Amino acid sequence: MTDAPLPASQDSGSNRLLLGLATLGPLGTCCPAPGTVGSLAGAIAFLALLEWSHLPPSFILWGFTLLALLAIPICSAAESILCKRDPGEVIIDEFVAMPLVFWGVSDVLAITEGTLEKLALTGAGFVLFRIFDIWKPLGINRLQTLPKGLGVVVDDLGAAFAAGLCLWIFA
Repeated sequence: MTDAPLPASQDSGSNRLLLGLATLGPLGTCCPAPGTVGSLAGAIAFLALLEWSHLPPSFILWGFTLLALLAIPICSAAESILCKRDPGEVIIDEFVAMPLVFWGVSDVLAITEGTLEKLALTGAGFVLFRIFDIWKPLGINRLQTLPKGLGVVVDDLGAAFAAGLCLWIFA
């Protein structure tokens, strides 16, 4: 978040907390291309968990799936607080959807020994996700018309599904 004072409608502690979650703290407001920053944060979080937690990839992906469900009311609240439809600074949707690109290749990630190979696969997934998230082909753009936070999150889940399908086919 920036240091600028919030409008009166955003000034309560709970509103600040919700906006902090929705924007991933300062990440959504400090950089150009906040959606790309949120996606990158999701990819890095996933890769870090994969490398250092020793959890199975499917367990990590289930965690991000649950976070995606929690992101829906957070995005709804952020839209209401900011009085904007799908605000650009709200990037929790990209953060939680990005790792879901890897559902189809989680077995490949689990058996890949080298960090370089995992980085390459993660990078490919990141690029595919951003392509589908920005261009929104295949009806993904229609998902944005769903109400409130549901539309904010589900269009990113659609982009993750399409990117994951492509990644699975090519991997």
